[in-house]
Amino acid sequence: MSDDKAAESVEPAPPAAAPASTPAAAPAPAAPAEMNSIPNGKGHEPGEETTAAAKTPPGDTTEQEIVPNSVQNVRSEDPEANLAESQEFLSSMEDKKTTGFTDFEGKTSFGMSVFNLGNAIMGSGILGLSYAMANTGVVLFLVLLTVVAVLSSYSIHLLLKSSGIVGIRAYEQLGQRAFGTPGKMAAGIAITLQNIGAMSSYLYIVKYEFPLVIQAFLGVDNPSSEWYLNGNYLVIMVSISVILPLALMKQLGYLGYTSGFSLTCMVFFLISVIYKKFHTPCPFMDFAFNSTASVTAVTNDTGYNQACVPKMVNLNSQTAYTIPILAFAFVCHPEVLPIYTELKNPTKQRMQHVSNISIVVMYTMYFLAALFGYLTFYGEVESELLHTYSRLDPYDTLILCVRLAVLTAVTLTVPIVLFPVRRAIQQLFFPNKTFYWPRHIVIAVTLLTLINMLVIFAPNILGIFGIIGATSAPCLIFIFPAVFYIRIVPEEEEPMRSTPKILAACFAGIGFLFMVMSLSFILIDWTSGSSKASSGH
Repeated sequence: MSDDKAAESVEPAPPAAAPASTPAAAPAPAAPAEMNSIPNGKGHEPGEETTAAAKTPPGDTTEQEIVPNSVQNVRSEDPEANLAESQEFLSSMEDKKTTGFTDFEGKTSFGMSVFNLGNAIMGSGILGLSYAMANTGVVLFLVLLTVVAVLSSYSIHLLLKSSGIVGIRAYEQLGQRAFGTPGKMAAGIAITLQNIGAMSSYLYIVKYEFPLVIQAFLGVDNPSSEWYLNGNYLVIMVSISVILPLALMKQLGYLGYTSGFSLTCMVFFLISVIYKKFHTPCPFMDFAFNSTASVTAVTNDTGYNQACVPKMVNLNSQTAYTIPILAFAFVCHPEVLPIYTELKNPTKQRMQHVSNISIVVMYTMYFLAALFGYLTFYGEVESELLHTYSRLDPYDTLILCVRLAVLTAVTLTVPIVLFPVRRAIQQLFFPNKTFYWPRHIVIAVTLLTLINMLVIFAPNILGIFGIIGATSAPCLIFIFPAVFYIRIVPEEEEPMRSTPKILAACFAGIGFLFMVMSLSFILIDWTSGSSKASSGH
């Protein structure tokens, strides 16, 4: 329709009106905005669009509009008239151009983006950090946590740098640009498996903790077959009433308010942990043994108790198991690019600031929760901190409220984690389709149904997802960002032996080392019959 309209509105000039000696006007160049247009590239820093356009493969015509030759020939008759006509033609082409489901203007504020990314980082692994500190010592734990936070920020920098060069804000599309279809499939599968495992772990917490909270609030000592104390029913109810409506949101930015509330719940958890430190004697009295001390330590005449002294550095048989917990404490990389896409006034520097603030806030909360949890129970702290508090008093009102806050936080995190999975599925199976509500809803319902079935009917599925997490998490955090960066950044800009690419290669090696370590610990757990290793997210 736009071609016909443009052709009909042009009236050829009489032959006599154009002198033969008058040279034909050169075709008007395309508007800069059209030539520099890149998918999801709006708002990049100066120079990024030009670089992306220059690196576009010759056969790729999706990043600029092609003006037919017939229209270019007509332009040569009257430059002033054709200027308006070309603008009308281009505007018609823009209206006709199909917009993909990821191609929209970001409207999420800076603060909401920080909430969303912080909520994506803040997983159930915070409950195991006190146990990690008990087996590493305060100083060694702080060093490891700092190193992991810095590495995570560097990994996000690699993702954003690669994204800025090619003008793409989708993890799967970066894989395709770097390695073609195999790269796209590897990234999509890793995101899907990692996030399904994370969502399953969150719903397992709902399944096993929610009935205990209700039971304690109701004062039921010997629960029978009440349906409201059945974890399977509660998981389904929470999924339908809370998670599904949030997962059906069109954009991730809409979840900024729920993410803020989720983080508020975790702040309440942190405040409660600090409060309990100053109201719990050491050694603490185990409720189950009727005021019998659970710590059998020798106290000398001066009242000095060796069991109540924090260790600065502690190396034991369990130290190696805590490294994967810390390594994956900042897993948020599948959510980085979707949040970047929806960020208002997006630039690489602005998104890096969002990431850095989120990491610093979570780093502070992680360290404080681990420190005060460890200083409350010292060597008696368990791998799940809330279980240790239950040994003090299972009916403590404050601890019950903390349990409820943690349940709320992990429940509100599930929709955040579901968005990248749905996006990966769309990129893999419907890459050129526009946003379509029925497909959007069906994918969300299917994913939640699958996860609920895993949680209800496969009680040992966490072991399987432990293997998946030990392979997919290092790929998403370390290996993929590094190798994508090495492949995408042109050698003219950074040669293979340049410092940035050497650092990226070393970063990928660290990810491979973490993968081997995590798999080794999980296999040792399986063969020994224990369960100490954890993904930490």
